[in-house]
Amino acid sequence: MDRDASIDYAKKYLEDLLSFFGLNTDVVARCEEDEEVIELSVPSTHLNGFLIGQRGETLRSLQFLLSMSLKNKEAALSRVNIDVAGYKHHRAERLADQVREWCNQVQSTGETMHLKPMNPADRRTAHKVVQEFGQLSSHSEGEGRDRHLAIEKQE
Repeated sequence: MDRDASIDYAKKYLEDLLSFFGLNTDVVARCEEDEEVIELSVPSTHLNGFLIGQRGETLRSLQFLLSMSLKNKEAALSRVNIDVAGYKHHRAERLADQVREWCNQVQSTGETMHLKPMNPADRRTAHKVVQEFGQLSSHSEGEGRDRHLAIEKQE
C-alpha cells in the first residue's frame, strides 16, 4: 500500500470506527511530504470526552489500533496521530507553559528537577521546550509507566 493509499485507509478506518459509536463525521487526514506520521483530526462533537478518555488514554488506544491495522496491511505509513477537537494541541501548549516555569526554577536554583512520569508525546514536548533554554538540558529516566524527565543546568 503506497503513501496516499495509507492516508486514505487511515481516514476511512477511523471514520468507520467512529460510526460504530454513532458518530458520523468527516475526519480530516493530512501528512506532510517529509513526515512519516499521518495526522487525523476529528472535529468537536458531543462525544469529545468519550473519544479522548481520561488523560488521553482512549485516544492513544485508537492510535494503537489504527497503527496496528496499517502495519498488518503493510502500509507505507503506519504511524498515526489522532486529535479530537484540538485536545492534543491545547494539552501540549499547557504542558509547554508548565515546563517553561520549571526551567526558570531550575535556572534560578541550579538544582536538577525530576518531573512526574509522562507519556512519550508529553516527554517529546517537554524536551523541545527545554532546548529553548540554552543553559539547560533534559533526559529521560526510568522504565515503562515510570519514565520521566529530568531537567538540569549544564555545567
